[in-house]
Amino acid sequence: MPGSPSKKPRLGMVGLGIMGAPIVQRLCDKGYDLTVWNLEPDYYDRVKDSGAQWAASPAEVWTASDIVLVCVLGDDAIENVCLGKSGFASAGKAAKLLIDLSTTSPEATLKLASRLKDETGARWLDAPISGGPKPARDGELTVMVGGDSAVFKEAEPLLRKIGQNVTHMGDLGFGQKTKIINQAIVGANYILMAEMLATCRAAGIDPDLLPVCLKGGLADSAILQRIYTQMSAEDFDPPRSYVRQVNKDLKSVTHFVDDLGLDLPLMDVAIRQYHRYADAGNEMEDGASVSRLYQTTDAPK
Repeated sequence: MPGSPSKKPRLGMVGLGIMGAPIVQRLCDKGYDLTVWNLEPDYYDRVKDSGAQWAASPAEVWTASDIVLVCVLGDDAIENVCLGKSGFASAGKAAKLLIDLSTTSPEATLKLASRLKDETGARWLDAPISGGPKPARDGELTVMVGGDSAVFKEAEPLLRKIGQNVTHMGDLGFGQKTKIINQAIVGANYILMAEMLATCRAAGIDPDLLPVCLKGGLADSAILQRIYTQMSAEDFDPPRSYVRQVNKDLKSVTHFVDDLGLDLPLMDVAIRQYHRYADAGNEMEDGASVSRLYQTTDAPK
């Protein structure tokens, strides 16, 4: 990892959203110096008290850091912060490593990593994350990493400050491939949990008893204990995730599966249902609020 063994590397973070902000707070708590930037400057208020320093552009983050983490919304956003007018590449040689915590496509990862290395010499790890805001704040994320094994070993101590489960999945792009599969599992289960909640209510079963009854059995899962209970309680404000993000990820699942030549009818149905909810004007609602699709009074037209 850049920097001497006795001194922590200087870190940068671009993206202070639902996941980025608690990661910054976590790393500041662990004694790292962070320089941060977000497209909407008022998001800095989320981390100002942690000691993180604001930068005027991604380029300024790049020049102030040894390692830059990025947590933004998709391919277009990360391309802009890397190669845009005030992006990383415009600053030239500075930071030595970019760690992409975003959910982006494997294709964009390979393209942008190659361009950034050519223009700045920096290495790249794709390290998408899963867990949610509270695990991000507590250092309990799941991190799936793609990239050179030697680079991964250098970055692993830092990644373990934010992740309780950090796995090197293979070459560059394999972290993003794994995240697509993760999102397929999550997205399909959002729909399944919504349908089981509707089934409980229709059958006259107290829906709050279902996760209690099934705990420890074969049907138990984190989705049942966290997302189903959130749906049952209608606990969607403030959002822990956004419908637009889940919907975007499920579109990536569709492209990924199509490119592999697979026919996955179960996924097709779940993706269509989620798209239906998003397209009804719910993009900025909590991702779990898709359960409202199964409530007659709230169902989209």
